Amino acid sequence: MASASSLVRLEGLTVAFDGVRVLHGVDVELARGGTLGLVGESGSGKSVTWLAALGLLPTKARVEGRVLLDGEDLLAASERRLDAVRGGRIAMIFQDPASALNPVLTIRRQIGEALALHRGLSGRAIGAEAKRLLDLVGIPDAERRLSAYPHEFSGGQNQRIMIAMALAGRPDLLVADEPTTALDVTIQAQILDLLDLVRRETGMALVLISHDLGVVSQTCDRVAVMYAGRIVEEGPSDRLFADPAHPYTRGLIGALPPLDGSRRRLVSIAGTVPDPKAPPPGCAFAPRCLHSDRRCAVAQPSVETIEPGRRMACVLAVHRREESAGAASSLARKETAAS
Repeated sequence: MASASSLVRLEGLTVAFDGVRVLHGVDVELARGGTLGLVGESGSGKSVTWLAALGLLPTKARVEGRVLLDGEDLLAASERRLDAVRGGRIAMIFQDPASALNPVLTIRRQIGEALALHRGLSGRAIGAEAKRLLDLVGIPDAERRLSAYPHEFSGGQNQRIMIAMALAGRPDLLVADEPTTALDVTIQAQILDLLDLVRRETGMALVLISHDLGVVSQTCDRVAVMYAGRIVEEGPSDRLFADPAHPYTRGLIGALPPLDGSRRRLVSIAGTVPDPKAPPPGCAFAPRCLHSDRRCAVAQPSVETIEPGRRMACVLAVHRREESAGAASSLARKETAAS
């Protein structure tokens, strides 16, 4: 059951294309106003998860499970209901704003369509609200530039316009799919600061899909690590980055250069994400894992809680849970002795 503060909950979400399963029972929950980072290599299933949740996959995709928005199952909803939810209660911004924006329509027309559809605005009210949204996302000379076309803006400005369009419906949840991939580092920082500012001002929840762990660590309260269509580790951002538990998470973080302290040799993860048409037996990460043993080839490990608010899918989960319990017991003894 979803908690009282839960906004969205995915339960056993699976996706298959032409009989090939690419998503294997994803379970994740997002609280109102919360921030969730979804990380992993390309092909891990990050984008497919939320495209499936919003009914945006092609008709040949077979989607099963439940996607609960305030208790309402979106997978069972009509197309008309989904049209009201998408862009209204849940908005999404995509990797490439140049392909998401219509090149032959003005910015006023494109933002205005969202305002008319999800807010019921018309006439001058659309122009006034569109200008306010462009001001909010930092587009200079907003009133004049409403008449411009997407090709008249830079990549960073087009991403800001996409954010403005997403905010037009006053969403409860914004799903940002690699929103800074094609931008230089300075513009990346500006876009991330903008998303954080808007989230704090509006109280909306945020899902940030990214392969950039540094971006996620600065932005999100919780992180879910995906591999081969499964969540292999999930927990609070500070705990997960300070003490990664799953070997895959450790590999991802080990490949990042440290920003402070002594320099160290970066270690890459050998191999690639497996082909979903020919997955390895047992744990999908086992062929690339430095800690695999014969247990890993028997069956895919189930997701286990290793400490409060933190879980992972690995045969090492029991060992981590015992370590966590031992540390908690030791701390309790020290506090008792001190008192």
